[in-house]
Amino acid sequence: MTGHDLTPFLHRAKRHGDTQALVEMIPYAGHIGVCCALENDELVFRLPFQSSLVGNPALEALHGGVLGAFLETVAALTLVWRLECAAMPKTITNTVDYLRSARREDIFGAGEVTRLGRRVASVSVSAWGRDRGRPLATARLHYLVSKDEAA
Repeated sequence: MTGHDLTPFLHRAKRHGDTQALVEMIPYAGHIGVCCALENDELVFRLPFQSSLVGNPALEALHGGVLGAFLETVAALTLVWRLECAAMPKTITNTVDYLRSARREDIFGAGEVTRLGRRVASVSVSAWGRDRGRPLATARLHYLVSKDEAA
């Protein structure tokens, strides 16, 4: 959702506890079925398993690009939620570490803003299946943010 004011989405989402409204800001996230919920003041995202998202049919493993897009979605929306950004932050770098195959299971993800400067924010993200202690992939993303983008 580039060039649109995100403030109404955020205010509605926070006022009504409707974190799924965040996902609506990124059409691809909705297309692949990403869900979002607030659990103990943490945004937790879920990507339900779908056969159409499998990249390796022999292993029935989730496509790496889908997993990478899921991680980027988690990072961006975590930052938007935390900063109450009026505009989607711009990605500077995105580094993904694929640790193990994502098999026939729902994938969960959560992010943490690890550094927030005047112009750059850093977000760490983890994705897991049944066991949060055994991540499937992690990512570190850096975003360009400005005071004009924060609501």
